[in-house]
Amino acid sequence: MSFEAWTIFALFWIVFVTTPGPNAVNCITNGMTLGFRRSLWAVAAILTQASLFLILSAAGVTALIAASPDAFQVAKFVGAGFLIYLGVRGWIMARRPIVAAEPDGRSIYWRAFAIATINPKSVAGYLAAFSQFVQPDVPVWGQMWVIFPTALALTALSYMSYTALGAGLGRAALGAVFNVWLRRVLASCFIIYGVLLGSAATPGRA
Repeated sequence: MSFEAWTIFALFWIVFVTTPGPNAVNCITNGMTLGFRRSLWAVAAILTQASLFLILSAAGVTALIAASPDAFQVAKFVGAGFLIYLGVRGWIMARRPIVAAEPDGRSIYWRAFAIATINPKSVAGYLAAFSQFVQPDVPVWGQMWVIFPTALALTALSYMSYTALGAGLGRAALGAVFNVWLRRVLASCFIIYGVLLGSAATPGRA
C-alpha cells in the first residue's frame, strides 16, 4: 500500500470509528457507570471484533454475508432487537443508583462484543475499506501488515476517548438528576439505533 493510499485509508477509518454509533454509546455508558479502568474490557471486545472483521474482510467472507439478503436480514433483525432491548433496559435502570460493586469483566466484554458484531455498519465499513483502499495488484495479506495496526490503533484511540468522556461525565453527575436523564438519553440512542437498523433497506431486496 502506497503512502497516499494509507493516508486516505487512515482518514476514512478515523471517520468510521469516531462517528457516534452503538459502540460509542456503550463506551460512554460504561465509563459513566463503571469508571474508565473497568470499562476497558469493552474496548478490548471492540478490538477483538475489529480484528476478526479485518481478517474476514481480507478473506472475502464479509462480502459473502453482504451478498446474501436473507442472512443479512436475519442478522439485521436480531441486532435491532438486541439494541432496543438494551435501550429499554437502560431507560428502566436509569433511576436506580449505580452499584459500586466490582463488575464481572467477562460480562462487560461479551456485551460489548455482541453490540459491535451485530451492527451491520461494521460489515459496510469493512467492505468499503477493502473495496476502496486495498490495491488489487498487491497481495492482500501483504497489505494487512499496514491496514491491521492502523485500523486497530485508531479504533482503540477512538473508543478509549469515548470511555474517558463517559467516565468524566459520571464523576461530574454521579447521583444527580442530570445523571438520570443523561443515562436515559444514552438508552434512547440504543432504541433509535435499533429502530433505524430494523427499518434499513436490506442489500439485494427491492
